[in-house]
Amino acid sequence: MIKNFTISWRYTSLIIGLLLVFAAYKFAADLLLNNVKDANKKASYVYIKSNQSFDRLIYNLKKDDILKNPESFERVAKLLNINNKIKPGRYKIEYGLSNLDIIKILKSGSQEPLNLVVKYAKRKENLALALSKQLELDSASLLNIINDSSTLRKAKMDENNIISLFVPNTYNIYWNITGQKLIERMIKEYNTFWNVNRTTKSILMKLSLQQVATLASIVMSETNKIDEMPIVARVYLNRLEKGMALQADPTVLFALNDSTIKRVLSIHLAFNSPYNTYLNSGLPPGPICMASPEAIDAVLNAPEHNYIYFCAKDDLSGYHNFAETFAQHQLNARKYQQELNRRGY
Repeated sequence: MIKNFTISWRYTSLIIGLLLVFAAYKFAADLLLNNVKDANKKASYVYIKSNQSFDRLIYNLKKDDILKNPESFERVAKLLNINNKIKPGRYKIEYGLSNLDIIKILKSGSQEPLNLVVKYAKRKENLALALSKQLELDSASLLNIINDSSTLRKAKMDENNIISLFVPNTYNIYWNITGQKLIERMIKEYNTFWNVNRTTKSILMKLSLQQVATLASIVMSETNKIDEMPIVARVYLNRLEKGMALQADPTVLFALNDSTIKRVLSIHLAFNSPYNTYLNSGLPPGPICMASPEAIDAVLNAPEHNYIYFCAKDDLSGYHNFAETFAQHQLNARKYQQELNRRGY
């Protein structure tokens, strides 16, 4: 009886041993499995939100079709108990990585920064929405941070000109950056952009940095021709020096905030707003869009001339005719209006 029991135990132990060896082999195979899909050998990116669950990570990996065998990754991750050890961020997952490599990356927090594109936006709301599409931050939270009194104080700006803090460019930045850290980065970039050369030119023009940005926003709203921006900028500078109203149609459109308006009419010019430069002299309270570096430099380097009027050319090329006298301006404007009417605009 004892002999049979001994033989039975040996067989059982052997089977258990073989099962353990197989399990160890299977685990090692899962662990070292090259598990990233080819996808033309281009890198994929995994986004892990703050407080995101492990189950959500697995769901996203399956949805985005990044792994060859997501089940093997899930088994390994659970055995290694990394549920609460993965860190939020944006991670680069390259072809050739094993499950172990991926787990090490997610646990280490070794994020891959992204190129945050800050480009044209008409209003703060548009800016917040555009940035939120590239970052973990949602647009409402970001807008609140932009308008927050502490942000305005740090940036030395007000709610009307805070949009000028964001200089259009591409910035290398982490996807899950906080709103406060983003503002700190933008202040740093703003101070870098406004170097001694640019700042000195603004002082000599007797304009604050925000006023330069405001005028630049009007210039780029009038023309998208970079080579023409300095000439347009000088027209407005001439008007400011003479104490004339700027009479810039884009400021009226900004005040009305109606994208359906195609032609500015007399009824629009009568709209009461501090941004209406037909009714108010000087610059409006703040930029009417984000000013590009090219538009800012166009203001700072505007060439001397005596033009105080300009009107779109009747060839509809996007360029303008400039005039020193109102009579010449009326002639240019008449030609333009006639062409618009001829084309049925």
